[in-house]
Amino acid sequence: MPDHPALRIRFGRRVRELRLDKGVTQEAFADHCGFARTYMSRIETGGANPSLDAIKVLADALSITLSELFEGL
Repeated sequence: MPDHPALRIRFGRRVRELRLDKGVTQEAFADHCGFARTYMSRIETGGANPSLDAIKVLADALSITLSELFEGL
């Protein structure tokens, strides 16, 4: 068993961290992305495995590049 959390969990933590840095609520961010708040919650907790299209939407909503979104994972 690896000593680090699964990629989905690390990715979700990264999305949450970046969203909070922007001072945006989960509900407002989900709305901006066109996602249900429950889906956004599942992304941030590692319960969802977002598609490449959804990941691009997240990066665009955060005003960062895809490589910046994946930085440190």
